[in-house]
Formats: sequence, structure tokens, C-alpha cells
Amino acid sequence: MAETGNSDAIAAAFADGPAYVPYLVVGDPDYESSKAYVEALDRGGADVIELGLPFSEPIAEGSTIQEALVRSLDAGMTPERFFEFAEEVDVDAAVVCMTYYNLIYQFGTDPGPRPFVERAAAAGIQGLVVPDLPAEEADPLRAACDEFGLDLVFIVAPTTRGDRLDRIMEHVSGYVYVQARLGTTGARDDVSDQTTASLDRLREYDVPKAVGFGISTGEHAERIVAGGADGIIVGSALVDLVAEGVEDDLSAEVVADRLEALSRELTDGAERGYRSRTETVESA
Repeated sequence: MAETGNSDAIAAAFADGPAYVPYLVVGDPDYESSKAYVEALDRGGADVIELGLPFSEPIAEGSTIQEALVRSLDAGMTPERFFEFAEEVDVDAAVVCMTYYNLIYQFGTDPGPRPFVERAAAAGIQGLVVPDLPAEEADPLRAACDEFGLDLVFIVAPTTRGDRLDRIMEHVSGYVYVQARLGTTGARDDVSDQTTASLDRLREYDVPKAVGFGISTGEHAERIVAGGADGIIVGSALVDLVAEGVEDDLSAEVVADRLEALSRELTDGAERGYRSRTETVESA
């Protein structure tokens, strides 16, 4: 397992307190608005930003993100346009691409993951999240990521354990995406009790653990980090704000301000959770 990871920027994001890892679909609802929204996440305290490259069959996503992917595709998003976006967007946070393996494998003139990874590295992307890639089939992508200095992030579900968990953790680097609950992505009103059990199961592995699926408030972030997470991953709650902007015909500036405000709420909550956890350890 690449415990320290390939990307110095991703390692630094988790080195000093909890990392805030927001997700948005690139190109939703259009290219220029999307840049403003991603830059708003950065101003709101993002440490790592997961940029979604749309795919027509996103099996891990709930309706909120599926609709965002459709809006992006309808607006003309392509893999090459995605890489241009990554090159142009002005952020300090580390940038990770989240997409599906078919797009990675089919990119370039020859099939296989290497051309995609090479182009991603040239665009300044520092890691990949590939929800539909089994660890058993990840060796070619792992090798390409190692060659070009990218981290490869895997998702661990509440039911992942035993040999399958070991295989995932042999391939993961940067951080592991801890799925807080079963099912697809989507904002929730509570935090799953499965999260604590998942974090306990991963404690022996020396890689940062970032929890996602369902986090939508500062209180959620506080509870997740107090429970032992090294970071929080937030997607649907942010994509909801973009969708509301489309539905209500709001300006990109208004939506960007809302994204920045929610990001600050989430980072503040994560910091409270970290302080609580630290104080508990010190008093023990």
C-alpha cells in the first residue's frame, strides 16, 4: 500500500487537522458558472476538491448528482474540456478527478488508463476516484498513477471487510473514501451509525480516512470528525445549491456565495469536532 501517497498536496491537506473535501460536477450548469462555483468552494476552506467528470451511467450516484451530470453533458462537457477546466480554474486546494473507468480506459488513441492519467497529471490533477473500479482490476491504473504521481482513492462501504478490504487498502493512496451508509449519494438529515463502525474497522490502516455520503450541515461534520474521521466529503448538499440556482434562475454570483457560506459552515463544524476529539484524548 502506498501509505504516504503520491501527491504532496493531498498529503498536506490531511496533515494538520480535518480536511474538507467538497465535490461538484464540472460544467454544471455551464462552463463559466462551474468555474465560479469551484473557486467559491476554495474560498470556503476546501483542502481537496473532487471534480466530477460526467459519465452517462453513474451507478454510485443518487438523483441529485445524476441530474447534475446530465446538465453538464447537455452543456457540452467532454474529457478534454474537463482537463482544460482543471488547467484554468484558480484554486489553492488539491484537485481530484472523480469519474468512471470506461472514460479513463477509452481516453486517447490506445485503450488503457495510461493516456488519461498522463493528461490528468499535465492538467494539475493530483488524484483519481473511480467508484466502479474493483480493486482486483486496479493494477494497470495503480501503475499509471504511480508513474505520473497521482493518488488513487478507493471507496470503502460499510459492508467492505476481510480479503476485499485488504485488497482495496493495498491499492489506495492519498486517502480512503469511507462511505457513511449503504445506497447511493444524497444529502441526509442525520448521520449514519455505520460510520463509527467503518472507521473502527479501518483504524489499523495508515492512510487518512475521509467520510462521505449524506453530510450536509456543520453539525454533521462536527459529529463525523469527533468520531474519528480525518476529513469530510460533501457532494449532494453542494450540488443541491447549484440545482436550486438553475431552478430559481439565480445569478452565478448568488449561487457562489451560497456555496462559500455552506463550505464555511462545514469547515467550522469539522474544526469543532477535531477540537472535541483532541480534548477528549488529552483528558484521557
